Amino acid sequence: MIRLVAASLLSIAFAAPAFAEDLQFELTNGTSEVLDQFYASPSNTNEWGEDILGQDVLGAGESGTVTIADGSDQCEYDLRSVFQSGEEVVNQAANLCETGSYTLTEE
Repeated sequence: MIRLVAASLLSIAFAAPAFAEDLQFELTNGTSEVLDQFYASPSNTNEWGEDILGQDVLGAGESGTVTIADGSDQCEYDLRSVFQSGEEVVNQAANLCETGSYTLTEE
């Protein structure tokens, strides 16, 4: 299993409330392609921040735990996935607190 960590996604843009906790969710690549880049941005911002995968990739059928440690209590994130083929998929306002997971699927 691959452990994915977003150390400080947009941490400069948000003050850390005392009740904020890191957001963790399971990311599953349910496609037949290799996921090369993955971005998660609070839905109330217009910037993507850093690639959560960094130098890692998430192969077809693989999954891993993503931790977003941005100091906010945000649940809705825009998610951007970029595959090695160059195909890009954007999902807006995914409620990651409610689901606890996000699965990429073939369209």
